[in-house]
Amino acid sequence: MVNSFKDRVAIVTGASRGIGLGIARELVQRGARVCITARKPEPLADAVNELGGPGVAIAVPGKADDAAHQEEAVAKTVETFGRLDMLVNNTGINPVYGPVLDIDPAAAAKILAVNVLAPLAWLRHARDAWMGEHGGSVVNVASIAGLRASPGIGLYGVSKAAVIRLTQELAVELGPKIRVNAVAPAVVKTKFATALYEGREEEVSAAYPMKRLGVPEDIAGAVAFLLSDEAGWITGQTVVLDGGVTLGGGL
Repeated sequence: MVNSFKDRVAIVTGASRGIGLGIARELVQRGARVCITARKPEPLADAVNELGGPGVAIAVPGKADDAAHQEEAVAKTVETFGRLDMLVNNTGINPVYGPVLDIDPAAAAKILAVNVLAPLAWLRHARDAWMGEHGGSVVNVASIAGLRASPGIGLYGVSKAAVIRLTQELAVELGPKIRVNAVAPAVVKTKFATALYEGREEEVSAAYPMKRLGVPEDIAGAVAFLLSDEAGWITGQTVVLDGGVTLGGGL
């Protein structure tokens, strides 16, 4: 798969660490150049160095749901690399835990703004800047929480269910020029998901037929496939990446 993305350019949001950085790393290893985004400049700078420096990676810090940041990142990507072929909407937040009915309305609005409306806006900018004319491929990072009830993280699950539905709608609206797919991971060993397994990883893993939690590389390979020409007849689909856990009803 080396150089399978030669001359192609991607934006990966939420990519200073975890799943996003894993995806960016996979794309670079396959020959792509990438723009990575996240809120904090310092971790982004470290990630750019890890990816190989400014020849293959640039960083644009900002909040994923901020319109000015979205416009800046897309414009800088096209200005620096001359094109924009791939978009990975990876940024997601879950700042609250508890019953959906008890969630503060402002917190709920923020979750939906970042997890649902921001991916829509990023894709709109990518379409207008390049993909609408030249074509492209998009992957939205959802979650198995969007496929089934997830007590404690219910509104996060609602937002990810919306991402899955949004993926379907956009695939219809944007085909055949732009393909839009999604992945739905189970628990992946990242800082974001620490609360779901820290101190009890063996217990949590026992519910998985694969007897382990996911790692960013598990997600990155699937995302790269969906972005690639090998997936050229796949659009509007959500690939479940869960180590088999949803077969038995676990998280």
